[in-house]
Amino acid sequence: MKKIKYYYNTNTLRYEKLETPLRVRVLRIFGFIAAAFVTAVFISFIAFKFVGSPNEKLLGIENERLKDKYREMNETVKDLQKQMKELENRDNTVYRSVFEASPIPDSARAKALQERIEIETIQNMNDRELLLSIVNTLNNLSSRVKTQTASYNEIDKLVSNKELLLSHTPAIQPVSNKDLNRLASGFGYRIDPIYKTVKMHAGLDFAAPQGTPIYATADGRVTTSGNTANGYGNHVVVNHGYGYETLYGHMVRVKSKPGENVKRGEVIGWVGSTGKSTGPHCHYEVHKNGQRINPVYFFYNDLSPDQFDRLLKQAAASNQSLD
Repeated sequence: MKKIKYYYNTNTLRYEKLETPLRVRVLRIFGFIAAAFVTAVFISFIAFKFVGSPNEKLLGIENERLKDKYREMNETVKDLQKQMKELENRDNTVYRSVFEASPIPDSARAKALQERIEIETIQNMNDRELLLSIVNTLNNLSSRVKTQTASYNEIDKLVSNKELLLSHTPAIQPVSNKDLNRLASGFGYRIDPIYKTVKMHAGLDFAAPQGTPIYATADGRVTTSGNTANGYGNHVVVNHGYGYETLYGHMVRVKSKPGENVKRGEVIGWVGSTGKSTGPHCHYEVHKNGQRINPVYFFYNDLSPDQFDRLLKQAAASNQSLD
């Protein structure tokens, strides 16, 4: 049952029933609702500001996890950059120098900023900028890896070419000379055995019994074989490529034929005394780009340093040649 309220009217000196106007009641209800709404908003603000919602807590945890991942990824990138820098350094200072290839300029590898500048920049970045920086660094590193891979592929080719060059470079004596007693005359001006005048002797004379095998001193293709009436008698000329050519003169018999491919150490003929010769020997010449050069410097495959020094002194002696 609704309670009825009374109040004492001082004018009439009587108790009268208390009646609230409709307008006042509406205003009271509106004020209560407004106060409740403001209080709720304030409480929510305080709660979200200092306490945080469950979603915010989850996002915060996820954000911290991502930051840890960023830091871990950044350390990995730094390690990869150090390894890449070492590979590039070895590529330029070791591998490419061994094969006489020009170093790759840093611009070709698309290097980023110096490491010190990168670290200072990263320290001032927010999460999004840090992510973009790491992505750009990884792209840059990927580009450097591709360039380095191409460089190593090129070095592989250089290795193959170097091996081919070494196999096609004269490197042994044309006749067996283990005791180093067969070198009769060296390269340079010598007394001609026929005309008794000083003439240029463009090769080495190895004295040996007739029929002693003569060996190709490097891989190549035979271009001349036989007697062409040029004073060398029966002789063989081998083109080794890379500008090298060798000549073997005064053979008693020739084994190799023009156009035939020969390997280092393969018998191409036998010692004789045909042509302009005063006794059985092998006249041996080395040509580089058409120029005759001293063959004594091309015996590094079958001589020790002491043996080479001894042979070098024999070749330098002034004496009479055999052709």
